[in-house]
Amino acid sequence: MLLLRQMVAVIIVTIGAVMSIKNFNNSFNNHHQRLGVGLYAIVWFQALFGFLRPSRGGKARRNWFVGHWILGTSVAILGIINIYTGLNAYTQKTSKGAKLWTILFTAQLAAFVMLYLFQDKWSYIQSQTNRTQSVDHNSNISTAEPSQGDEVEETKLALEKC
Repeated sequence: MLLLRQMVAVIIVTIGAVMSIKNFNNSFNNHHQRLGVGLYAIVWFQALFGFLRPSRGGKARRNWFVGHWILGTSVAILGIINIYTGLNAYTQKTSKGAKLWTILFTAQLAAFVMLYLFQDKWSYIQSQTNRTQSVDHNSNISTAEPSQGDEVEETKLALEKC
C-alpha cells in the first residue's frame, strides 16, 4: 500500500511539472520557478533512491536511511518555502494580493505541525489513562504506580532510608 501511495505521489508531481512547463512562462527568472525545478528533480531522485534500498542490518542500510530521510525532509521544507515564494511571485506578477491565501496556507501548515506534535506525544497521553504504569518520556524509564501494591510502597520506603 505504501508503494502504491508513493507511486501516485510521484505521478501527481510529474503531472504538475508537465502542466507548469506547458502552461506557464518558464523563463526561470524567479525563485519559485527555479526552486520548483529543483524540487521536481529531488522528488524523482528520491523515488529512484527508494528502489536502491539495501537490505536491513548493514551499514549501507543506515547510510541509505539517513540520505533518504534528508532528501524527504528537504522536499517537505523546500516545498513549503516554494509555496510562499509562489504566492509572492503571483502578487508581483498580477499586482493582486495573496494575503488571504498566505493566511490560509499558514493556518493549514500550523494545523499539520500541531497534528505532528500531538501524534508524537500520543503514547504519553495514552499512558496517563493507564494507571498500572507511567512512562517518563524524558528519560525513557518506566516506573510502576503506587496502585501496584505493597511492593512499591516497600521499595519507596527503602529508597527513602538511603
